[in-house]
Amino acid sequence: MAYDLKYLAVPLPEDVAKLKYYGDIERLNRVIDRKLEKEIPYALRQRLMLEKEIMALWPRAYPHDQAAALKKLRECFGDFSEEELDALRDDDAVEWAYINGEVRYKNNFLANLIKTRPAYESRVKDERRLQYKRKNAEMLNDLMHQMKEKGSLSARFHIRSTMKIDPVPGHAGEAVTAHLPLPVEYAQVRNFHLLSFSHPDAVIAPADYPQRTIVFRAVPDRPFAVEYTYETHAVYQELDPGRVLAQQPTFFTEEYPPHIAFTPYLCMLCAEITGDERNPLLKARKIYDFITTKMIYCYMRAYMTMPQIPEYAASSMKGDCGVQALLFITLCRIAGIPARWQGGFYVTPLEMGGHDWAQFYIAPYGWLFADPSYGGAAYRMGHEERWNFYFGHLDPYRLPSNSDFQHDFFVPFRHLRYDPYDSQDGEAEYPDAPIPYTAIHTDHEALNIELI
Repeated sequence: MAYDLKYLAVPLPEDVAKLKYYGDIERLNRVIDRKLEKEIPYALRQRLMLEKEIMALWPRAYPHDQAAALKKLRECFGDFSEEELDALRDDDAVEWAYINGEVRYKNNFLANLIKTRPAYESRVKDERRLQYKRKNAEMLNDLMHQMKEKGSLSARFHIRSTMKIDPVPGHAGEAVTAHLPLPVEYAQVRNFHLLSFSHPDAVIAPADYPQRTIVFRAVPDRPFAVEYTYETHAVYQELDPGRVLAQQPTFFTEEYPPHIAFTPYLCMLCAEITGDERNPLLKARKIYDFITTKMIYCYMRAYMTMPQIPEYAASSMKGDCGVQALLFITLCRIAGIPARWQGGFYVTPLEMGGHDWAQFYIAPYGWLFADPSYGGAAYRMGHEERWNFYFGHLDPYRLPSNSDFQHDFFVPFRHLRYDPYDSQDGEAEYPDAPIPYTAIHTDHEALNIELI
């Protein structure tokens, strides 16, 4: 069943909200079903139906009880007391939730702690946990210096993506519709070439489609796959506030509920951050500085479980790459600065993984980049030059498969997507039923990367 996500803005009834945050999923579903049997406002009905979908995802993100969490911490750090774990909870330094009244910790809480808290990084017993972080920082510094020296830097990529779908009871031999992401041919992307795909009659979304995918309709008796090459071109330029034009465009400054919404708190926050500043480049920099220096990085549960992502970020003062990017976009738009989403993958010789960032528009420079999570990481590591770089610029190791947030696929999805906001891992469904996300296994691999 398709849902209109704008109804996430409808507040939950208090009794449902109490059950949600206590984690009593069974009773919550029962209470919602009783409400749905009554004559209630249409908007509230849609919100309650969305909440049932949300709470089906919620418990899976929090698999560790107190004992299991302590065991993982002691394996990683050595001595680690229960009081220390409780103190981390009090500081909101570990992600947790109530599931049936019991405190449960997020699946990757330990990795998040090491990533964002230098005091814990220094206590890690196994140095291999830290090698990637250090190598990645060195690589990004090198790319930044090359871009500054040359004025631009380009990269060529050879990518293969595959999707395997486990058999689902009751659907043996039934065809599915499967989507795998492709680069959107705009902004920094050039020279895309589709090399091969696994099934005939695949549908390829237009080159500039905002959430671009290749779509297969077939029985999943073998993996779906696509292989392609593309290039990116990253530019470096010194940004001078004195060159900023008095007249600025107004596109990409509107609300897009439920998430890009000018709520009272976000408007107050934007006014507090920007103050009396009138130069849009300096206003954007103030917003970037607030996010990168005041917020902490945090791995998130499924975005679908957060009814208002920028307010979540601004009230909890934490979030992952996409959460921080969406807060940056929303605050920029409130300030009258055009801003939009860009996301897909970070693709380097070290790894290929999902990542999101932002663009903002300043005349006469045009569209510029901002990557708050990478900027925040540089700030925490004491790399001031790289922190400054990620305001206005971006490294070339990117695969943007999304130029817009919360956009339908070119071949519309019939049911609620696991991630209705972003397109990275791929999505699949039967004509009359969704496919559990646990049955869908995607793999994205960079077969070759070279700077050109």
